[in-house]
Amino acid sequence: MIPSVKHYFEALNLDEVSTERQAVLQPLANYVKAKITSQQPINLTFICTHNSRRSHLGQVWAQVAAAYFGIKNVHSFSGGTEATACNPRTIAAFERAGLKVTKTTESENPLYEISFDDLTAPIIAFSKVYDQSPNPTQGFAAVMTCDHAEANCPFIPGAERRLPIMYIDPKVSDDTPEEAATYDARCRQIATEMKWVFNNV
Repeated sequence: MIPSVKHYFEALNLDEVSTERQAVLQPLANYVKAKITSQQPINLTFICTHNSRRSHLGQVWAQVAAAYFGIKNVHSFSGGTEATACNPRTIAAFERAGLKVTKTTESENPLYEISFDDLTAPIIAFSKVYDQSPNPTQGFAAVMTCDHAEANCPFIPGAERRLPIMYIDPKVSDDTPEEAATYDARCRQIATEMKWVFNNV
């Protein structure tokens, strides 16, 4: 693992995960645990409306957490109810957390390679609808990270489980002096909670 990512991840304090949040996260831990026991692939698709902020944070930190704890066969994805772009503020938060990010295309919806380990293929981040390739269309858990997507997608075709794990949208601080701090706080919260999940499987 890249030293800066390992340092960031190891500094995350699991005591910050409240009892209430543990109850929200436990079904995801149970899903992962059941897949490990049955020796099946662990496919997780994190979903928010625009696949721009929270769903990418969930996707990346779930993959990092699985790698950190040595849990094999975890495939983390993200998607939205519509496609926009992975927000540059999200990318900046990843970089401040120590991840290595390379923008590989110039477009309204650019591709980013996000690396946490030099020996592991990077995560390809871009905005997409939740059932668009490369995302799975069956045999996955749909992790709903925002209330809008939860309300507007009552049915996710192909999902084995639907797991609501809501986060406040860091977009509320866009173009304010608190912008970077808000994105960093949400990044850290999601990283901490994914660490809790994979520490409890």
